[in-house]
Amino acid sequence: MRGQPNRLAADTAGPFAGSAIDRDRPLAFRLDGRRIEGFAGDSVLSAVLAAGIDSLGQRHDGPMALSSRFAPAIIAAERAHDPQQALAMAQTPATDGADYLTLPARPRWQAQLRRWLPPRSTLGLALAEGAALPLPFMANIGTGAAPAEVIVVGGGVAGMAAAVAAAAAGLSVILLEAAPRLGGSARLFGTLEGEESADASLLRLGAAIAGSGSITVLTRALVFAARPGAVRAHLTDTDAAHPRGRVLTLQARHIVFATGSTERLPVFAGNRLPGTVGVREAWDMAQHYGVWCGQSALLATASNVAYRLAMLARDAGIAVPRILDSRTQPQSRFIEFSKAYGITLAAGTSIAEARPGPQRRGLAIQAQLRVGRFNRDEPLLMADRLVLCGGWQPDLALWHSAGGSSGWDDRGQRLAPGQGPEGLVLAGNAAGYRGHQACLASGAAAIEHLLGRAVPAIAELEVDPIYESPDGPTPIADIPARPGAPAFLDGGRSGVVRPLAPAPAAGWLGGRPPAYRGSLADGPLALHAADIAAGVQLGAIAAERAGPLARQRVAMIAMGSTAEPTLPTKAPLVPDFLAGRFGDKAEMWLIRPDEARSIEPGALIQPNGDVTDPLAAIGVVLRPAEGGTLVLLAASHARAGQSLTVREHGRAIAVRLVAPHDGGAD
Repeated sequence: MRGQPNRLAADTAGPFAGSAIDRDRPLAFRLDGRRIEGFAGDSVLSAVLAAGIDSLGQRHDGPMALSSRFAPAIIAAERAHDPQQALAMAQTPATDGADYLTLPARPRWQAQLRRWLPPRSTLGLALAEGAALPLPFMANIGTGAAPAEVIVVGGGVAGMAAAVAAAAAGLSVILLEAAPRLGGSARLFGTLEGEESADASLLRLGAAIAGSGSITVLTRALVFAARPGAVRAHLTDTDAAHPRGRVLTLQARHIVFATGSTERLPVFAGNRLPGTVGVREAWDMAQHYGVWCGQSALLATASNVAYRLAMLARDAGIAVPRILDSRTQPQSRFIEFSKAYGITLAAGTSIAEARPGPQRRGLAIQAQLRVGRFNRDEPLLMADRLVLCGGWQPDLALWHSAGGSSGWDDRGQRLAPGQGPEGLVLAGNAAGYRGHQACLASGAAAIEHLLGRAVPAIAELEVDPIYESPDGPTPIADIPARPGAPAFLDGGRSGVVRPLAPAPAAGWLGGRPPAYRGSLADGPLALHAADIAAGVQLGAIAAERAGPLARQRVAMIAMGSTAEPTLPTKAPLVPDFLAGRFGDKAEMWLIRPDEARSIEPGALIQPNGDVTDPLAAIGVVLRPAEGGTLVLLAASHARAGQSLTVREHGRAIAVRLVAPHDGGAD
């Protein structure tokens, strides 16, 4: 596409055509005076990346990649005088005719120059070394909102399960999710044999949430501060012609943090150059928005999930010649599948350094084979894109902010959560669970814990390591002999660079002192959990200090009084992630079972009792309603009097369609 070189074609094979965008509704907006094209359903960030802009700007030590974790705040040009009206680029939907500026604001002459001569593939920001990207709205006290009995932060499967369990216990719930939709990354990680499929879980939970009168869902809600009894979130409102931001302080006696996990960044020189991206972000941009930068990709991983992404990329026409795996003998069903795709596996190999390619196109990647004490540089590799996965760290930022503790897990090479204040609990990946079924169970268990009830044991469904290798430690490369791009500890907003070892005194007498920054535990750096995990692996932070340091370095935000309360919006009857699931013209109908009984929201509808495959479902139960039960149904099966089957807990229940429903008063 002419104005969208990084947009995959509409007929792309597999799931990477962009499920969230409507290609029949093109749009355009301006960012710093530059015209950006996109489609309805895009975020500002996805449209910018589709337009070929993959660099945020320049630090003195090199260019920085633009990503969902490292993107500047934006503001509507007409509201530029009030920085607290800023918006988060990844949460802001692209709207036709909008005019945005990136923050921090530039001098007028620079702004005019950029309107006439916009840089080709960068936003052109100048970043100070070590400076985190500002989010001006974090200084906003915000308005209050009507309290609930339970707040759930995070709309993945664990958070959705917690919200459903709380509602079933008779509690009012506010479910907050930073992304435009619920569901998290369940489809990327997949499930094991014997577990409910990710699609089936999302359908079941989503329908239960939509059908509940006691769950309020707020998407595009970025929670940035927490304490016992309250959280503060930046909400991107989309009701008006152009998005607006507001800050809410929400109160509840019980809070569940289902904040998921942060993708660790392998530590090597050049690990945040433009062209680098994490596995989860690459999947998210391709699946939801059909965005993929470049025509070839090299993957470097310590986790099995990267192999699944590689196969999907190959299906979409992306060249994936090789996967570098830092583990010496990795085993996985996905690894075997990727070999069948013709993708070469380089086991025991990690990246030593990355540099911009010739004429600043793509990346030149120096790989290194490392088996025990044996090291060997491999031939230089070239790729448009470098997809990285260094494993996973529970996202404990809000947990620490609210007073929760953590400690170093030497076996998992990560920070693991400890005890927290009364009324707060973790669920899902944030609590340390990995498997799909365990995350689902932990959401319901979190509510049982908060209510003081007995909590059932949660078992992780695991495959023997000889068949499915666990994640390896995050790869850490040696410091290169020649100067190059910096090595960052994480891919987030903190921008902390790897500390360098001191050189012998004789090496710098009469010249510049060595580039040595001492222990990461010293000094005023803001450190997040993934920064600290990398610091422990590097020996720059003592393992016993990791947990206390994480609590000390959290950006504490006062949670004082707020303005008058306002009611948050109710969830739509049909949630976003069900859009298109049963065809573009799915209809809402009332059904009645042949036997006198109620039907559970989230139960799937099949054409007859012989069909059991969740992916073959033709509809889903939404909620009880006057005169029957409300369902979302494929139009091809929507006829009054039609007999169908609802499958509930493995049982087939005969039902009959009564009448169409407009989704109104009920």
